[in-house]
Amino acid sequence: MMKVILDCDPGMDDSVAILLALSSPELEVLAVTAVSGNYPVDVTSSNALRIMELAGRNDVPVARGMSHPMVRRSPADPFTHGSDGLAEAGLPDPSLALDSRHAVEVIADTVRQHPGEVTLICTGPMSNAGMAISMYPEIIPMIRGIIAISGAFGLNKASFLNATGDTPQSEWNVYVDPEAAKLVYESGIPLHLIGLDIATDFGVDFTDEDIARLEARGTKGARFLLNAIRFVRGRGFGAYCAVIDAMAVAYAADPSLVSFGKARVGVDTRDGLTLGMTVRDGRHHFTWDSLPEVMIAVSADYAGFLRMLSERI
Repeated sequence: MMKVILDCDPGMDDSVAILLALSSPELEVLAVTAVSGNYPVDVTSSNALRIMELAGRNDVPVARGMSHPMVRRSPADPFTHGSDGLAEAGLPDPSLALDSRHAVEVIADTVRQHPGEVTLICTGPMSNAGMAISMYPEIIPMIRGIIAISGAFGLNKASFLNATGDTPQSEWNVYVDPEAAKLVYESGIPLHLIGLDIATDFGVDFTDEDIARLEARGTKGARFLLNAIRFVRGRGFGAYCAVIDAMAVAYAADPSLVSFGKARVGVDTRDGLTLGMTVRDGRHHFTWDSLPEVMIAVSADYAGFLRMLSERI
């Protein structure tokens, strides 16, 4: 069983990721840490508590994290998850309380308690992770790895057509805090990055059979996912928008669902047209060896991913 920390910014797709993790027997969720990203951290941390209550789990600490990027102001997300951040799910205010510690402390404490065993699943900006390894560099070799929804690597048209950052070719999580992403990419921690190329592929769509399977399950989680799918479709977006972040959890639970390849990648932290771009050096010759080598997703079993969601949530 893989021990994981879910570092997220709920957000409906982060919420689906939490629900999937809690329902996956391959994963032991040690903590949920919230960060500012899709919404301010007060909203994302409260939403994390709402989802934990929806799942009936009060045994996992939830901590409030970074309220802004490491060195810059928080941008406004042009994509809305609804007035509640949860696709207008109408969930009640949470009765669960946040952990008294800051999320950065929770990450560091948890890694120290389980050296070499903890994988961070980052589905929001990397501000919490970046601050944790900046403040406590001794935990870097103790982290088993990081699986993240992060970057856009130009592998297919989805990488460009579905850019989520506020620059033409950036992904939202990196765009929000490029300095944190750069720090994590260059940390030496084993990274498996699922970019927009794979996470927002147009094949990530629910069939009528998938919808019927969710409706038949009738669980609170299934109803939440169905509502999110209808919310994004009602606004003219593909169903992938409701489940982007869940792919990182799905890979952690079943590594056969996503295939990866090595790549040298740099993060552009300069203001302007290319802020937040993840530049992949894929040349045969003259490669910039100074760029960190990471694993990036190159393909996925979309049918298997959607089946996992509809069967488990």
